Amino acid sequence: MITLSDGVTTIELSPDLLWSDEDNWHPVSQAVSRTITGALDIQASAMAKGRPITLEPQDDDSAWMTSDTIVQLRNWAAVPLLQLVLTLRNVSYTVLFRHQDGGLEARPVVHYRDREPGDWYLGVIRLMEI
Repeated sequence: MITLSDGVTTIELSPDLLWSDEDNWHPVSQAVSRTITGALDIQASAMAKGRPITLEPQDDDSAWMTSDTIVQLRNWAAVPLLQLVLTLRNVSYTVLFRHQDGGLEARPVVHYRDREPGDWYLGVIRLMEI
C-alpha cells in the first residue's frame, strides 16, 4: 500500500504506482572547474536531502486514480512548502511536491464533457524527500 498524508487527511494510492526514478538518485554532488592556473578544482559533498520520488503508472492500464484523489492532490500541491508523509513499502518519507518539475500531472482515462467524482485518471506525482 502507498499512502500520502498531511497529518489530517490520508489518501491511499494505487500499489501499482511505479517509483520511476528510484535507481537514478546520485547521493553525491560534485562540481568540477579549472582555476586560473589551469589546475583542476573538484568540490564534492554528500547530498543529505532532495531525493526525487516520482510515482507514475507503468502504462495506461495501471494505477488509475479517482477524480477525488486527484482533487486532493491538487489541493495539497496548491499549498507552498506543504510537507507530506509518503509511506511506500513500509518506509515513511517526509516529502514536498517538486514544483520545479511539474509537481502533479493528471489526465482522464476517458474524457467526458462533464466530470464526475467516480471518473478515473492517470496521474504522475513528483515529490522530493526533505
